[in-house]
Amino acid sequence: MPLAAPPALLLPLLGLAAAAVADCPSSTWIQFQDNCYIFLQEAIKVESIEDVRNQCTDHGADMISIHNEEENAFILDTLKKQWKGSDDILLGMFYDTDDASFKWFDNSNMTFDKWTDQDDGEDLIDTCAFLHIKTGEWKKGNCEVSFVEGTLCKTAIPYKRKYLSDNHILVSALVIASTVILTVLGAIIWFLYKKHSDSRFTTVFSTAPQSPYNEDCVLVVGEENEYPVQFE
Repeated sequence: MPLAAPPALLLPLLGLAAAAVADCPSSTWIQFQDNCYIFLQEAIKVESIEDVRNQCTDHGADMISIHNEEENAFILDTLKKQWKGSDDILLGMFYDTDDASFKWFDNSNMTFDKWTDQDDGEDLIDTCAFLHIKTGEWKKGNCEVSFVEGTLCKTAIPYKRKYLSDNHILVSALVIASTVILTVLGAIIWFLYKKHSDSRFTTVFSTAPQSPYNEDCVLVVGEENEYPVQFE
């Protein structure tokens, strides 16, 4: 007996599961290597670097970090196509006075740098990093900015929602849990349906009505009915 098709309930669940593992949040993001990038070209007034960072965290990302020459070149090429502001744009980097070293806001490791030649003896308190969009080199500058013309944001694949509000996280968890539960229930219903169908198929043939006569009786009846019946 051919196997029954999966119940229709499973089809939308499979589609939902596929959507849940999409690489980037939306088509407005650009994928490169294992990350998603978005350029928010919006001029805003800010009071601190945290206001700039909030532009990214509101999108479930963080200010951009750069970890190799290829990534730096990719960002530079993307900016040249979109950026219409000043020659420098903020990177997600700050100088940590406790460790006396530069760090990324997204807590990733410092595995690459592209500093221009600057005085190593300069005061680095409240120092952030800027990308020069014409040369691709980095330069140090004051974190106390009051106005930005755009923000570069980055998040890893799969899309991380670690910066979203607790309500968003709770809703996402409930959706995933509901999907799993409904998928399991659908599989159980399908299994029971198949088992019931196979059972009915077997019962029909095993309980077929038997003739009250054996083979010998059938032959006798056939012989007795060989001649036409005459009525007076």
